[in-house]
Amino acid sequence: MSVNVLKFGGSSVKNSENIIKVYDILQSQFEDKGKYTLVVSAFGGVTDQLIEMSSLASRGKIGYKKILTAFIERHRKTAKELLNKKNYSSVERHLEENHSTLSNLLNGIYLVREASKRTMDYVLSFGERNSAFIISKALNQRGINSEYLDARKLIVTDKNFGSANVNFKQSNKNIVQHYNANKNIVFVVTGFISADKGGLTTTLGRGGSDYTAAILAGALSSKRLEIWTDVDGVLTCDPRRVKKAFTIESLSYNEAMELSHFGAKVIYPPTIQPALSKKIPIYIRNTFNPSFKGTTIDKSTKASKKKELTGISSLSNIALLTVQGTGMVGIPGVAARLFSSLAAQRINIILITQGSSESSISFAIKSSDQKLAKQCIEETFRQEIKEKFIQPVAVEDKLSIVAIVSEQMKKLPGVAGKLFSSLGKEGVNVIAIAQGSSELNISFVIKTEEEEKALNLIHDAFFLSSTKNVHLFVIGVGLIGGTLLNQIQRQAKKLQASHGIEIKLVALANSKKMLFEKSGLNLKTWKNKLIKSKVISDTSQFVHNMIAMNLPNSIFIDNTANANIPKLYEKILSENISIVTPNKVATSSSIKNYTKLKSIAKKKNVHFLYETNVGAGLPVISTIKNMMASGDKLISLEAVLSGSISYIFNNFSSEKKFSAIVKEAQQLGLTEPDPRDDLNGTDVKRKITILSREAGYNIDMKDVKLSPLLNKACMSAKSVEDFFIELEKADESFTNLVNKAESKEKVLRFIASFKKGKCSVALESVDNKSPFFALEGSDNMIVLTTERYRTRPLIVRGPGAGADVTAAGVFAEIIQIASHTNI
Repeated sequence: MSVNVLKFGGSSVKNSENIIKVYDILQSQFEDKGKYTLVVSAFGGVTDQLIEMSSLASRGKIGYKKILTAFIERHRKTAKELLNKKNYSSVERHLEENHSTLSNLLNGIYLVREASKRTMDYVLSFGERNSAFIISKALNQRGINSEYLDARKLIVTDKNFGSANVNFKQSNKNIVQHYNANKNIVFVVTGFISADKGGLTTTLGRGGSDYTAAILAGALSSKRLEIWTDVDGVLTCDPRRVKKAFTIESLSYNEAMELSHFGAKVIYPPTIQPALSKKIPIYIRNTFNPSFKGTTIDKSTKASKKKELTGISSLSNIALLTVQGTGMVGIPGVAARLFSSLAAQRINIILITQGSSESSISFAIKSSDQKLAKQCIEETFRQEIKEKFIQPVAVEDKLSIVAIVSEQMKKLPGVAGKLFSSLGKEGVNVIAIAQGSSELNISFVIKTEEEEKALNLIHDAFFLSSTKNVHLFVIGVGLIGGTLLNQIQRQAKKLQASHGIEIKLVALANSKKMLFEKSGLNLKTWKNKLIKSKVISDTSQFVHNMIAMNLPNSIFIDNTANANIPKLYEKILSENISIVTPNKVATSSSIKNYTKLKSIAKKKNVHFLYETNVGAGLPVISTIKNMMASGDKLISLEAVLSGSISYIFNNFSSEKKFSAIVKEAQQLGLTEPDPRDDLNGTDVKRKITILSREAGYNIDMKDVKLSPLLNKACMSAKSVEDFFIELEKADESFTNLVNKAESKEKVLRFIASFKKGKCSVALESVDNKSPFFALEGSDNMIVLTTERYRTRPLIVRGPGAGADVTAAGVFAEIIQIASHTNI
């Protein structure tokens, strides 16, 4: 006979409301009521309650009784909600018998202070026995001819309590006989539990209810096995780790077994085997989304499947042990002795890798087994270790195994390259690698702290290659930072739709508070959230948190002029995090520090971008870099590099006082609150230093000759008010300068120059042959004379200051990084 088998997990039968959903599924999807059977788990959370009760009782803690009371009441309440009074009374008697037996059993554990594996199997059986009995009566009341069936009557095992081995010959015979004798009945079968030949209760281990369903399906030669759970099938990755994971439409048995072996928890390897042997398709469905097709597992994946990968899974709490030494090379039987010693201790090996030199073997096991494994190996090779032919066992802990799985890998070259490239670019170090000759999976070992990052990187690389995700950590949300976030918010949808770039703002900080949100902050409400944050701003802690979050494709944005933040750039770049900044402190610091930062960025394959250091949003630095990279050479550079000073001298004439123009620029917000911060020329010195360095010259700020604009009295004034008093006193000298220039039909410009390897900054008078003559407003202008642009210099001109253009320059570099990220 052919009976379809449906298994409903603990979440699917957690309460009366969910059990009614199960009934609705049966009614809507099965017209032939006698052609299916149900396997059910204990109500969600009940198995954990039973384990906790037993643990407390075995330690002499009377608190187990409180949990027992809640356990009893939960089953009574669920039964009452599902059944009328007449049907409930018969269920109540059954429950009372079960609960009385369980109570006595727990009391025995409490008295002897011990809960053996044999006892625990019996304790755990009460979860499934209660749920299956209640559900069978509930279905009966709703018109489905159902009966409770205790799997211990059918499934025969050995005495390996906790994870019993099935006697398939006897079990299959029992199942077939029972179903042949009881046709057209919907049996509600207890999952997870079984019995040995003598009738002692055993359990089938992890995924036991799924296993029960598969055993029944195999024995009955079912046309389909359905596993109903609380997710939409098997997903491309663990959705708790990778938010963009999605349902895999179809899997082969082999792919499913590989994924489950390496941690995919929707289905377990033993479940697949009975179905595989009979070629029974397995359907993974969602009780809470029954209209969704879910995942199909059958003998082969669809031929039309074009994906490089089917799925990704991982295992945490792994230790890697390495046995190495010259005494292993060319000696037969070393591996046999090694793995036999581990097998004798029932230590399961998850991954093995060995180099062709034969001088070492590395293998991965559960962290909990590492101490025992090390002891037994060193005992096995005691003599070789004593004679130093083999070294003591090396152990690395706090590791994880990540596996990528697909039957398509052997047909598609470059999968491994793409995999390890995506990891390497983000600084994820691979400790060990294993790949079978079948090319069904590539598994590798990494640090556990890198696991989530690696999963997201791989998932993006293979499943979302059209989408590039970027995580922003922003310090400085004043005028430039706030404008930047507004620009990103306005462009977010277009970037995603047209360029496949998704920008996530995950951290913010100003001088007072900071805020972190791993899933991404709302670009419309970030300001209010930052105001309400209770976390005091601390730049070092901000960077520490950023590194600890370990998100792929992270970019640190420094929108400040703070001199202390750049001290952290080395640490940030060393952690494979890119930097974008208009802050000029780092790039104009000592040539040693500047070179070091550039070197780290190159070594770590991350970006250190600072186009807005000079000319705000003007493409100055990138132009020089591109010219030099293509073989050009800088002969000279002249530039007006301060937007505020440019405005002052573009508007200064013999008809106006210099102090009045400076006051006007201050009132327009073109200068700093204290105009001396602009007029002292330090900012211009920084900029010409940076440009010279980008052209390939080792210039330090101390090498730049600055001719001051202001006299000592102006610079030493105690306040801004006092400064303007002193500046008015200096008006005559500035008037003399402008009168002299105008008499020669010239204008005054504050020009930074690089010539013959030397830099200077000074106020100069230029005539109408100079490109600086016609400057207007607060424009910057950079004039580049190179070997290629010798007769007609290359000129870059435009607004050199302003929040909009500076923020736009920062934004452009964020997009540049996203576009170059190999995801």
